[in-house]
Amino acid sequence: MAQPIDPHSVPSQTFDWGIIKWLVKPEYTLGTGLTFGEVILLPGKGHERHNHIESEEILYVLSGTGAQMIDDDDPFDIKAGDTIYVPIGMYHSTMNTGWEPLRLLATYNPAGAERVLEAAADFQEVPAGKLPELHR
Repeated sequence: MAQPIDPHSVPSQTFDWGIIKWLVKPEYTLGTGLTFGEVILLPGKGHERHNHIESEEILYVLSGTGAQMIDDDDPFDIKAGDTIYVPIGMYHSTMNTGWEPLRLLATYNPAGAERVLEAAADFQEVPAGKLPELHR
């Protein structure tokens, strides 16, 4: 029988710009073909221009404010309740423009785009059940 996913049962990923907690991904969830998790971007920080050559992405803004760029067009404002769709291969970036954390839900379909982050110089994985620490 399916059970709810306890966020304390999966690791967190920390970066200079914030934290990601992947709640669903093939390595954790038997049979899934996508990745789903929460992303927290710190004030003034974000994801620089990048793309996912094999995955589409959906972002849903839980709280905070930001600027979203898609397909090298001018960035547009995002806020709680907004949904952003990024087609496969399209360049995009997300920046926190507010004073509080920008909290997003992110989905990659199919899974795999999240693995690129693990090669980042500032990547650190915090084991399940441990609290991530961010320093200024």
